[in-house]
Amino acid sequence: MAEPVLTSPHAESKRPFLTEQRRSRITAYTFISPFFILFSIFGLYPIFFTIYLSFFKWDALGPMKFVGLKNYDLVTSDPTFWISFTNTLIMGLMGTVPQIILALLLAVLLHSGMTKFKKTFRILYFMPNITSIVAVTLVFSTLFGNNGMINWLLNGLGLDSMAFNSGWWGVKIAISTMVMWRWTGYNAIIFLSGLQSIPVDLYEAARIDGANRRQQLTFITLPLLRPFIVFVTLLSTIGALQLFTEPYVFLGQSGTGSTRQEGITMVTYLYSEAFRNGFFGTAAATAVLLFVVTIIFSLLNMLVSSRMGGDTGGGKA
Repeated sequence: MAEPVLTSPHAESKRPFLTEQRRSRITAYTFISPFFILFSIFGLYPIFFTIYLSFFKWDALGPMKFVGLKNYDLVTSDPTFWISFTNTLIMGLMGTVPQIILALLLAVLLHSGMTKFKKTFRILYFMPNITSIVAVTLVFSTLFGNNGMINWLLNGLGLDSMAFNSGWWGVKIAISTMVMWRWTGYNAIIFLSGLQSIPVDLYEAARIDGANRRQQLTFITLPLLRPFIVFVTLLSTIGALQLFTEPYVFLGQSGTGSTRQEGITMVTYLYSEAFRNGFFGTAAATAVLLFVVTIIFSLLNMLVSSRMGGDTGGGKA
């Protein structure tokens, strides 16, 4: 007669460490880990190193010397920095506000009127966004030259020529026009996707109640499009504060033109401090200040948007 096998009372409660659920989690984390690894190397590390570097004097070759807040004092006491800050705000307003208004008008036009060539116009509006910025800037440099097409049109209208490549306001108008031309179509596509998410039944009910097109736009389209407007305004604000390529190429054809005071921005000031003057500490301090300014303007944008329209609703851009 076989003897009974004695088993521990805890034997049945023991489970293998790698259960099916844990294997699934490990597999999932393994697949998404490349993103977090790359983001940590090329995203988080540069941010923290920039903040760390802003407290040191360094020329990228010799040893680093701790200077505390001196870099911030040097930057904030430099008149050129404040000129770059002012230029960034002015060109940001000149390029962003008309851009959003035109994008919204184009989106409404595409959504309501043009049905036959809608897809063609979507492609045409989006094309500037995928075109090389350098190529676009070179073309606009020709258009806004002293003998360019824009001055030719102004002379044809009986107006005086404008120094778009050297005047204080001329440079800002030229650069803002480039930014507007590049991003208007992109924002129009975002607005168009928002318009297409609005139920048609709302417009039909409004028409039955006697609402005209202006009332439909005021009481249906704009309130329901508010999350998309907030999203586009936020992206445009951040992009305006990071303006670099357009002024750098447009003014940089003369060697040191990108640091000319009529068109210098905060990012071109940062670039000049680091790669022309070799002051990586003050460049890092400028980057930190730019980051703070971007956060402040982003929060102000969200605060103003929520105050104007209340809760933006559950829409997602």
